Amino acid sequence: MAKTQRKHKIPEGKLTWGFVLKNAVAAVVVITLIFLGISWWLNGYTNHGKTVVVPDLTNMTGKEAAKAARSAGVRATVEDSVFMPKLGKGIVFRQEPRAGLTVKKGRHIRLTANAVIPKKVQMPNLVGYNIMEAKAEIISHGLTIGRLEYVRDIATNVVMEQKVAGRVIRPGTEIISGSEVTLVLGLNPRFGTTVVPNVVGSKFLSAIDGLHDNFLNRGKVVADPDIRTYADSIQAYVYRQDPSPRASRSMGSPVVLYLTKNESKIPTK
Repeated sequence: MAKTQRKHKIPEGKLTWGFVLKNAVAAVVVITLIFLGISWWLNGYTNHGKTVVVPDLTNMTGKEAAKAARSAGVRATVEDSVFMPKLGKGIVFRQEPRAGLTVKKGRHIRLTANAVIPKKVQMPNLVGYNIMEAKAEIISHGLTIGRLEYVRDIATNVVMEQKVAGRVIRPGTEIISGSEVTLVLGLNPRFGTTVVPNVVGSKFLSAIDGLHDNFLNRGKVVADPDIRTYADSIQAYVYRQDPSPRASRSMGSPVVLYLTKNESKIPTK
């Protein structure tokens, strides 16, 4: 008869502990690999940690802006056009986000260019709107704010009249896209002052927006000799202003802007 081989039985507690330990280690390894894989994928997908500075794409054609954007690591497309008679046809004059901001690589930059063929839009009804509501309507209709005129009234910064080229314009009237709209606003003498913002270091159009947001007007523009055209002024920076920032002025007051293309003239903050 063949001898029966005796099997040495391992204690049940020892077998269970080894099994649990081995599976626990395997689970930790698998989870770690999954976590590292997801992190690697997310970093690649979202460009985590990879940022670039938004380039200045204004004063270029749409094709030139798209090429410059690619070189800087972002994407840019012209998404709107407004006719500006002082600017060359097809030239980019506005971008969002603005130049100088830090964004993720591959960010999309939306451009607004001067229309090749002037188009017409209908004048919205701004009467009764406050100035910020009116500004939003003006921009959404492809128009721009020209001047802020104030007349005595109980309600400060509420639109009383709307004008284009010195004439009161009725809602629904067709006007050229990009036209400057003058807002006639109420002014209660008890609440008729504002603080002058600091627009030094801003580009020309951004500076004007900053003044309008603080209920002030662009005054005289003093430009360096090499700033000869409207396109030049769009590229120029404000290096000085009068009155100075934080001064108190009546709403609608003018602010003189001094323009330069030489960034070294801009005082450091």
